[in-house]
Formats: sequence, structure tokens, C-alpha cells
Amino acid sequence: MVLQDSSNTSVLLDFDAIKNLTSAESAAVDQLILNELSSDVVLINQIGHYIISNGGKRLRPLLLLLTTKALGETKDAHLILAAVIEFIHTATLLHDDVVDESDLRRGQESANAVWGNAASVLVGDYLYSSAFEMMVRTHNMRVMEVLSKTTTAIAEGEVLQLLNCNNPETTEEKYLEVIARKTAILFSAATRLAAIISETNQATEQALAAYGQHLGIAFQLIDDALDYKSSSEALGKNLGDDLAEGKPTLPLIYAISKGSPEQAQVVIDAIRHGSRDSFAQVYEVIKTTQAIEYTEQQAQQQAQLAIDALACLDDSIYKQALTLLATFSVQRTH
Repeated sequence: MVLQDSSNTSVLLDFDAIKNLTSAESAAVDQLILNELSSDVVLINQIGHYIISNGGKRLRPLLLLLTTKALGETKDAHLILAAVIEFIHTATLLHDDVVDESDLRRGQESANAVWGNAASVLVGDYLYSSAFEMMVRTHNMRVMEVLSKTTTAIAEGEVLQLLNCNNPETTEEKYLEVIARKTAILFSAATRLAAIISETNQATEQALAAYGQHLGIAFQLIDDALDYKSSSEALGKNLGDDLAEGKPTLPLIYAISKGSPEQAQVVIDAIRHGSRDSFAQVYEVIKTTQAIEYTEQQAQQQAQLAIDALACLDDSIYKQALTLLATFSVQRTH
């Protein structure tokens, strides 16, 4: 697949090619992030720079920038909000790693493994506070309303996930509710904010918010699948982390529903006890019940719903990039 602009110039489909479409804006956002991370508290600088500079796709700010360019011209407010989105995302990562007791993030030691849980939580709080301080600069109440509701929904999703941990009776519906709040809502906020600052009509705003929501769900579902088919090196975290934490993700939920009573019990026990020791047995059940394939099919359906939502946009290379990002989200290997 290729990106095709109006001059018939083709660009091979890869994530770097898509990122290059907003290279100038992304550089400005990166500089803004570095400026905002400057603090006279040394530990904040150390942890903030460590996690923000530690790889990552910068997918959420990229979504905001691409959507903005698909709607017209990028303005200062869009750059500020792209940085805000990344700050919020980074804060959630710091908090997640503490809650999940993770020691690996993006292929390197997690911040809490290096500096401890207390420092990670407090710097996560600092990033949240900085994000709200930055968003005020847009002087737009709708922006603050959307981001306030988004951060509330993320917190609710985290708590729901905590309640579901070690609970093998979690249904597919309940699990999708968790990832809709915990993960997809920030994707949706990114694309919705682009529409708000670009002053689009309500129908376009809703459609772009739906695009982000479906894309975020697809992205998380593929993460679920990769936890059982990738490698620690490619994934950037320990394989089987979800199982070790007792998280009933979609591959596990599906395997329980489709496996024999004996197979289902293997998965149920693994979720209840939250141990990586049974990973090999659980993997065999997942493979036998084709749970990974089912999870990938559900992700592909969400990606298609995301693509369908882009009908609100005029044709452009940026719309094509957003379309290809939906495809990329379900084809990736890490």
C-alpha cells in the first residue's frame, strides 16, 4: 500500500513515512515537550525526560496533527494540545507501571524500576498538572471540558481494570468497556480536539471522535493478541505480562468460552492466580481455540469502523494517512 498525493507522488507505507507528513509540527511539539519538562526539581527532569525520550510511537499527538492537517492549517493551539495529549499519555504510563508492578517499558527498565514507585507516581501527577496548565493557554472551554472528561474516564477505566483483575468471569462486554475508557478515550480526545480547534461542525467532530475511539480499541486489541504471539524484544515488555497480572484480556476470555472444560479451567486458574508460570499451558489453549485470530478479527472490525468514520473528510494525503494508520494498527508486530 502507498500514500498517493495530488501530484501522484507515491510514498511507501510505513510508520516513518506517515510521521514525515507532520515532521515540522512534530518537531515543534517535541521542543514544546522538552521546554515544559524543565523544572528546578531535578528528579522531575530526570524521570520526565527518561520516559518521554524512551522510544514510543508518539501516536496520539500524531493523530491530532494529521487530523488537523486533514481539516486545514495547523495552529499554535494544535501544537499545545498535541503536547498535552502526550503528557497525559506519559502520566498514565507512569501510573500503570506502578499499579501493574511492571519492570520493563519500551524495551528498557520502567521508571518505577529505576527510581521507585513513589517517585513515579508523583512525577506522573506532575505531568497531569502540567498538561492542564498547558491546555488553559488555548482559552477554549470546550477543550478543557473534553480533556477533563477524558482524564476522568481514564481513571475510571483503570479502576474497572483493577476490579476485573483475577476475575475469570469478566465478560467480553465488560472488557471492551475497560479498554474503551482506559485506552481508546485518549485516541478519541486527540482527534476530537483537532476538530474543535479547527472549528468544524458538530457532525464532523463526532465522526472524528468516533474514528479515534475505534482506532484506540483496535490498537489495544492487537496489544492483547501480541502478548501471546510476539516476543519480549519486539514488544518492549515482558511477554505474558497480562497473564502475570491476572488481567482477563480478550484472548483469555474467548479461550474460556470456546475451550473444553479442562482447557477453560487452565485459563481460569491462571487468571485467578496471576502467574506467568502457566504461560505455556495457557498459550496452547489460546492457540487451540483460535483466540488470537478472534481477537485480531475484532480489531480489524474496529479498524474498518474507524476508516468508515473518515468519510467526513475531503480527500487528501492526510486523510489517506489516517486511513493507513488504522490499517497499520492491526498489522503491526509490536
